[in-house]
Amino acid sequence: MADAIGDILPDRFDEPPEVSIIKDFIRKEYRQPSTVLVQPNQIVITVQSAALAGTLRMRLPELKELCRTDKRLMLRIGRR
Repeated sequence: MADAIGDILPDRFDEPPEVSIIKDFIRKEYRQPSTVLVQPNQIVITVQSAALAGTLRMRLPELKELCRTDKRLMLRIGRR
């Protein structure tokens, strides 16, 4: 008999450090939720408002330096 999926998968998936750095930055600076998707060549940051995305666009170099990444940071407006 096959093992249950819960037995095979770990209890908790570890997220890349970039995800927590970006989410914490947005939560502390703007008090807004966000989602972060890490892909091989880019990191997609989704926020709910165009105003927040516009403000974050100016701070992308700062975020990139905080994350210590060479990946492209991309902003997306949408629902969480």
